[in-house]
Amino acid sequence: MGTTTATRPLQPWTAPTASDPVAATLRLPGSKSMTARALVLSALASGPSTLAGPLRARDTELMAAGLRGMGAHVSISDDERWLVRPHRLVGPAHVDVGLAGTVMRFVPPVAGLAEGRITFDGDPQARTRPLGPLIGALRSLGVRIDVAGPDSLPLTVVGAGRVAGGEVVIDASASSQLVSGLLLAAPRFERGVVVRHVGPPVPSAPHLRMTVQMLRAAGAAVDDAEADVWAVEPGPLTGRGWEIEPDLSGAVPFFAAALVTGGEVTLAGWPHSSAQPVERLRELLQRMGGEVQLSTAGLTVRGTGTVRGLEADLSDVSELTPALTALAMLADSPSRFTGVAHIRGHETDRIAALAREFTALGADLTESRDGLEIRPRPLRGGTFRTYADHRMAHAAAVAGLAVPGIELDDVACTSKTMPEFPALWSAMVTGKS
Repeated sequence: MGTTTATRPLQPWTAPTASDPVAATLRLPGSKSMTARALVLSALASGPSTLAGPLRARDTELMAAGLRGMGAHVSISDDERWLVRPHRLVGPAHVDVGLAGTVMRFVPPVAGLAEGRITFDGDPQARTRPLGPLIGALRSLGVRIDVAGPDSLPLTVVGAGRVAGGEVVIDASASSQLVSGLLLAAPRFERGVVVRHVGPPVPSAPHLRMTVQMLRAAGAAVDDAEADVWAVEPGPLTGRGWEIEPDLSGAVPFFAAALVTGGEVTLAGWPHSSAQPVERLRELLQRMGGEVQLSTAGLTVRGTGTVRGLEADLSDVSELTPALTALAMLADSPSRFTGVAHIRGHETDRIAALAREFTALGADLTESRDGLEIRPRPLRGGTFRTYADHRMAHAAAVAGLAVPGIELDDVACTSKTMPEFPALWSAMVTGKS
């Protein structure tokens, strides 16, 4: 069934404390979400595609390796431009998903189109991430999947070279990726797919909009006019050039630094029309005391010297919860975040982990079923465990701007989506590259 990824050594790191307002213009790597979707659509297209400005990180390299293992030609030797040439998908192959939700949920539907056995496994923590709804949906669409234990990794897709497709009902309240994975492969299904979500609201709606937008850009016919229903017609996907935007989620800790220190951070190269939820981020940062401006220079966030408390439903932008929690602990009034119960099933139980680690540093946090209540008070330094979760590391770094002596047990986990994070962060705080 394959083996889990070997345990890597931890890399301790002391979060640098800011003595002055930060002032930085950054060029960050490309969006993980866009890179992952572009890779899948390109591997299923009828001709070659290029990805300009892709994210090179553990998650996207695992995605590229998984598609390559099934027969697609994926060249990532050039950091600035990746090339994908589709080819007949075949097994046997093994896909190492690492801890990437995109790989474990986007690639199994593709594997159903392959001929042969495709096994999936990853890091030990990956075996706890929710996959049952996707497994059930694929089986109802005609895909054979063998699972050794509960509906989670490790698993084997026994591809028949075709997927019948059709209509499927799914509870995707645990992750929008459960829907996106089905939609991305659906144009290649014989009857396409109609996905109906039944259950609590699907989180991270902007990611679903990105999936639909990119499918249409590749030539797919997608109807999402009815709430919680997505219909994709069968048909060819067109190879094309993808321009990958800078990663907005990855930028949030840097923008938070502007608020904490009363400084200014510009993300260069930001497009005026974005597939990412920039307007929602602008609203949240402004409510917390920041000034946000989009210009030819990029997306700029300025701090005003005061961080304000915030009450918000973050269900559509749950990836921001860790960094916003760190900001909230440095605010002038309490905060309350709701709508993020699903992040308990991310790389770690993020709600519990944030409450546990920041409480150990003296914070006053109350954990609820679907969020956190934060009452600011002085914090102290100490060890902060990251649980192999890049967003936990980002949160600790934000708090460390104002609190000396916060020591991350492992900053290398940031390589999941931004290997450059420690160097970029230190350069921003110290002003030295």
